[in-house]
Amino acid sequence: MSSRDIRRKYGQNYLIDPAILFEMGEVISPNDSDNFIEIGPGIGALTNQINTENINITAIDIDADNIETLKNKFKGPANFNFINEDILKFKLEDLRVDKRIVGNLPYNISTQIILKLLNDYQKIIDMHFLVQKEVAQKITGQVASKNWGKLAIKISAFFNSEILFDVPPEAFDIKPKVNSSFIRLLPKKDLNYDLSIKDNLYKIIDLAFSSKRKNIKNNLKKLDIDWDKTNIDPTKRSEEIPLSDFINLAKVYSA
Repeated sequence: MSSRDIRRKYGQNYLIDPAILFEMGEVISPNDSDNFIEIGPGIGALTNQINTENINITAIDIDADNIETLKNKFKGPANFNFINEDILKFKLEDLRVDKRIVGNLPYNISTQIILKLLNDYQKIIDMHFLVQKEVAQKITGQVASKNWGKLAIKISAFFNSEILFDVPPEAFDIKPKVNSSFIRLLPKKDLNYDLSIKDNLYKIIDLAFSSKRKNIKNNLKKLDIDWDKTNIDPTKRSEEIPLSDFINLAKVYSA
């Protein structure tokens, strides 16, 4: 398998536009004592933008050749730890520090990565990712919009998200067939719930969107819900239901 074929398998499109890379570094803005986790660093384009003194960078890449390249390329001034592993199998919670997470995520598994990271949200300061624009829109979707779906609701339960700027295909060495967006996710503070509701919440969200043509009552018919005791209009479709109502359902009902 050629190097290009390997990169396509892993969804590796390397950002090379210096102006966009600089802007990403400015937005991330490393501070003294920051602990960065970089997912899919490739050959270190974004790594170079955050490589400053008095910070720690743990770079995780599934490609062993990339890890060797990074080890040879970066000797400082940041403190580096290079890990050759699949991020979907890596136990991020074992890194028991408050962390900032960045990366040009492989487009074919970007949503899986972000949903996995939610498990560690209490130890995350912020996250900055380059993802497919369509995915960015689904992550940042608002209630009653076409992008208010399973992904937006699951993420918004624990994070605020925003699109910072778009990135064209021409900014990459291998041009993707789609536009990209650089996004920021910030953990929500002072929640009146915690991760203990996550599994139940996600099951309810998945059920609620199991059929787009049905209203939420029909999609959740497997649950014994007394709709008269809720503040939810059962004739509405799931994309019209705000996060707060999904949270209340997750607290009370078992999926």
